[in-house]
Amino acid sequence: MPKLKSLESVGLKNKRVVIREDFNVPMKDGQISNDARILAALPTIKYALAKGAAVILISHLGRPQEGVYDEAYTLTPIAERLSHYLKCPVTLVKDWHHGFAISPGEVALCENIRFSLGESSNDETLSQQLADLGDVYVMDAFACAHRAQASTYGALTKAKTACAGLLLDAEVTALNRALLTIERPFLAIVGGAKVSTKLTVLEALLAKVDHLIVGGGIANTFLAAAGYSVGSSLYEPDLVPLAKKLLSPKILLPSDVVVATELSATAKATTKSLEEIKAEDKILDIGPKTIALYQSYIAKARTLVWNGPVGVFEYPAFAAGTKNLAENIAASSAFSLAGGGETLAAIENYDLNDEISYISTGGGAFLEYLEGKSLPAIELLQQ
Repeated sequence: MPKLKSLESVGLKNKRVVIREDFNVPMKDGQISNDARILAALPTIKYALAKGAAVILISHLGRPQEGVYDEAYTLTPIAERLSHYLKCPVTLVKDWHHGFAISPGEVALCENIRFSLGESSNDETLSQQLADLGDVYVMDAFACAHRAQASTYGALTKAKTACAGLLLDAEVTALNRALLTIERPFLAIVGGAKVSTKLTVLEALLAKVDHLIVGGGIANTFLAAAGYSVGSSLYEPDLVPLAKKLLSPKILLPSDVVVATELSATAKATTKSLEEIKAEDKILDIGPKTIALYQSYIAKARTLVWNGPVGVFEYPAFAAGTKNLAENIAASSAFSLAGGGETLAAIENYDLNDEISYISTGGGAFLEYLEGKSLPAIELLQQ
């Protein structure tokens, strides 16, 4: 696979360097509740500053109506947090479309790119305005690399010089290590609510892995396909025939599960074998026998890819499966790659960030890369 044009290969001294980052962080009551994506972007920003550049940052936040300023989605809290981490002022620029003054060593953050009309449609004028902001355009937002939008694609085509940031480069390197230079046994764990949202990922992984653990609502659909009753659990009846076709010795299904008659913090959890599931039961986690089985496969693996929890880990009564899985992946000597919002939340919940080989910042982009899809920004930077 061709290498990305890297930031290190470009001269940055006294240049205006525009960096597309992904600061789409979770917010609560106007405050940042998790700044992992900001932290992940810092190496690229610090590198550009250390090389003597003037740094202009671009990002989106949330889903405001495009072309309309909305105070609820301002990047002001991002600018403040960046100022704290960079130990220098980060100026928020609202009216940036026709350029602005900035000197080497300074950092500016342009207001939410989704306030600009034409971002999602990859508008040519907006793409040109973004490219014209600087001498070098750096794509560092892996989580947005699957979207051909003005700030993630159009500006790259119009920039004098375009390259990948350190984060984007690290993401692609980690994914390629897991998917292209596979050390076996290769084990993938895919959880989540619906087979429909991850069907192509499951199909692509089945062609590559030695074993595949499915969890959550996805596992329930496969259990139904294998002929088991799933009671009143979340599953997709219309996808049972397709799950039947995918069933193979590679797919590891639960042998026992944790059920309750309702999903709540006070629900009474009961461990049952698959044969004991009643009509009113909801499967909300995997049982101890299944945990032990999965543990044995994790211990043998040399490459591990994880996307999605295996139970409703937000409630302590249904967290054992995901917690045990996370801890065993963390303890493994295999190359481990984790991605997706819920997966990252679980890793953080159990304080295992430093124990996973690589944690991807991407959600949709991570899944599309696992599928083998070509991501527009990455394809462009490989040319």
